[in-house]
Amino acid sequence: MTKRILIADDEPGIANPISYAFRKEGYEVETVYDGQAAFDKALSFQPHVMVLDVMMPKMTGYEVCRKLDNRSNMGIILLTVKNDIVDKIVGLEMGADDYMTKPFDLRELIARVKALLRRLEKKEPETESLELGPLTVHLQLRTVFVEGNSVELTPKEFDLLVLLLSHPERVYTRDELLDAVWGMEYAAGTRTVDIHMQRLRKKLGYSGQRMLLTVFGVGYKAVGKAP
Repeated sequence: MTKRILIADDEPGIANPISYAFRKEGYEVETVYDGQAAFDKALSFQPHVMVLDVMMPKMTGYEVCRKLDNRSNMGIILLTVKNDIVDKIVGLEMGADDYMTKPFDLRELIARVKALLRRLEKKEPETESLELGPLTVHLQLRTVFVEGNSVELTPKEFDLLVLLLSHPERVYTRDELLDAVWGMEYAAGTRTVDIHMQRLRKKLGYSGQRMLLTVFGVGYKAVGKAP
């Protein structure tokens, strides 16, 4: 199946060359030039990955991320001219999966999109589901339930949860989680892991707080039941 890529940038001189490059790579590509159009097109086009500029008219990239927070199989890479770690953290807190600062090498952007797509379509373990305490994860469908109630996670939140639940009681360092889930040196460093863990716990509610534990000075682990 041809992968769908949505490019959203208010500068045609940037958006159009990116779109052209991805079409040459064999992807199905749509291009929009403002935030509202990006949000609307994301709902109708259902891209596998959206490359999203932060500063756009009508709606910022951050706002688009926030409104699409319940997506399950759509990856988002943010683009911005800003290079402040605070801006990167804001993007991650809004649900972005990756972050690139303008100007950037188009080859690196393509490589990051391909890496994100591989994460989304990677082979799942032989088991079709994981169950730990009140949590049930259906791997192929990429769905999560807490006591029978569906919880929508972003792709990276899902991958992080699956890794921890697959090895309960094992303590993962932040570097190990960063390497396993993101698979590359990441601009925001291990802070990325902390932000995604905070979001994951919040979405899972009481179960997330009790079952996804911080091992101070080391990293994180999942436990089979509330301590």
